[in-house]
Amino acid sequence: MFSTLHTNDAPSSVTRIIDLGLEPFLLTATLEAIIAQRLVRRICVACRTEYEPTDEELFELELTRSDVVERTFFYGKGCKECNGTGYRGRIGLFEFMVMTDRLRELIMTSASTAALRKAAQEDGMRTLRESGLLHIFDGITTIEEVVRETIAVG
Repeated sequence: MFSTLHTNDAPSSVTRIIDLGLEPFLLTATLEAIIAQRLVRRICVACRTEYEPTDEELFELELTRSDVVERTFFYGKGCKECNGTGYRGRIGLFEFMVMTDRLRELIMTSASTAALRKAAQEDGMRTLRESGLLHIFDGITTIEEVVRETIAVG
């Protein structure tokens, strides 16, 4: 079964489902994966322009200058193709949390969302923010879009 649920990320979906009244043992027995998604605007390819991000922009992504050495950043200047916005179209950011025995045990013991998130990341889950960073580094979207549509998780 597929369902839509409004949460900030995949791990917080577990708490939301339990808050809706589903017993943890039923959730752990039936849930296979959770996908969180956000849509961000694509940089217009007709007016895409290279630029150097500010320290403040990097700080919002929890990056330093040394983290982005040899990385190229882009924004859209605005043109006829994009009606002056600098963006044309959208692309998805995805966070895919696969249920593991470890996550099932954490759910059964009423672990916090932060504990679920940490375990999922240790088990290989890429966060929405990390997915966004890949699109920034590929020149597909901007820092501003990723920061606006994702939360920083630690």
